Amino acid sequence: MSSDPLAARLTAVAGPLFFPVTAYDAAGSVDVDVFRAHVRRGIDAGAAAVFACCGTGEFHALTPEEFRLVVAAAVEETAGQVPVVAGAGYGTALAVRFAELAEEAGADGLLAMPPYLVHAGQEGLLAHYTALAGATGLETIVYQRDNAVFTPATVLALARTPGIIGLKDGYGDLDLMQRIVSAVRTGLTGEDFLYFNGLPTAELTGLAYRGIGVTLYSSAVFAFAPDIALAFYRALDSGDDGLVNALLDAFYRPLVELRAQGRGYAVSLVKAGVRLQGLDVGEVRSPLTEPPAAHIEELAEIIASGRALLERHGARGRG
Repeated sequence: MSSDPLAARLTAVAGPLFFPVTAYDAAGSVDVDVFRAHVRRGIDAGAAAVFACCGTGEFHALTPEEFRLVVAAAVEETAGQVPVVAGAGYGTALAVRFAELAEEAGADGLLAMPPYLVHAGQEGLLAHYTALAGATGLETIVYQRDNAVFTPATVLALARTPGIIGLKDGYGDLDLMQRIVSAVRTGLTGEDFLYFNGLPTAELTGLAYRGIGVTLYSSAVFAFAPDIALAFYRALDSGDDGLVNALLDAFYRPLVELRAQGRGYAVSLVKAGVRLQGLDVGEVRSPLTEPPAAHIEELAEIIASGRALLERHGARGRG
């Protein structure tokens, strides 16, 4: 764990935010060595941060003991090169427990995922995230999606809460996000608050989010095709909309259309992609299921198409 503020570290390295999958062996147990190899590949490829045991890392499927083991492995493998942010979720008591485990494991921060199942009001959500942020010394990013969607006033209150440094948006309402950005900008004078595009395959909406000033985003693609993800990141960051649009047309749109063909593909398809690149991270845990062979073959073709485009443009991403 670094003593430097997490917000500064998340913006210090120009690169995608890496959400590694959790590796399992043939018996279905966590494979720490393969996970560490996966994390190392991401760091070497140019990741700006490692978000361990979050949605792509199957937080929902891990026991507390496994969670701590995996977060600790990410911390050890990164060795301070980039920050490690761990997921935390469920009800308040369990979310606090996972936060404590993440802190024990040496994580630099938390990604606070929606509470389990219940649809709470704004007051209850604010109380939940305030309690979570105050439970440890870890700085916290709140994840907006599903049953945790906030009004601008609630986000302003979250931004004023000690320990909460940002909002990751997985809901996708740009009108709401613009109002949130405006409310925090006018109500949080002199303080920075981070925003992240957290939609599945966030690159697809990167241009739209950039228009309201949201430039940080999570990249599931980086887990299995870091060269493509990094090339897209650099093109988006530099304003090379020609390459951005070419990658959207040849790679990202086909990928999203494939992802839409199966339940849970935001995780299982990513894991299949990692295996296609030669690292056996195992299959997803139930209740998720694996894509059929035809979809994995289609994924391989989409990856090949993206890389062929980069070769033509001379823009192959490099760490």
